[in-house]
Amino acid sequence: MNGNPVGWFEIYVDDLERAQKFYEAVFETNLQKINAPFPGIELLTFPMEQNSYGTAGALVKMAGVDPGGGGTLVYFHCENCAVEEGRVAAAGGRMERAKMSIGEYGFISMVYDTEGNMIGLHSMR
Repeated sequence: MNGNPVGWFEIYVDDLERAQKFYEAVFETNLQKINAPFPGIELLTFPMEQNSYGTAGALVKMAGVDPGGGGTLVYFHCENCAVEEGRVAAAGGRMERAKMSIGEYGFISMVYDTEGNMIGLHSMR
């Protein structure tokens, strides 16, 4: 395997508009609607740069795929995860685990979005 092991992520949602408001508020960003590869699917992508570190991804509403605890946890890079963590409740989400040290690898927070998906926040400070 060459390069980063993950090339794309999808966070499944029931209410795309509600989820969009949550993620845009927590990360102070804008999600962009893209054309779906097939009928019955709606996608909103996070900002992405093709030749930059990290992985691109989207919020996805698709029949037959439910949001919530599914065994995969996506960590979003932050300058200081306490900042984004501080926006979660006001955006309609809830805390699982407040900012904590993971030693030389920095800090993490774990939060739930408005759809019941747990996501991670990671920073080096």
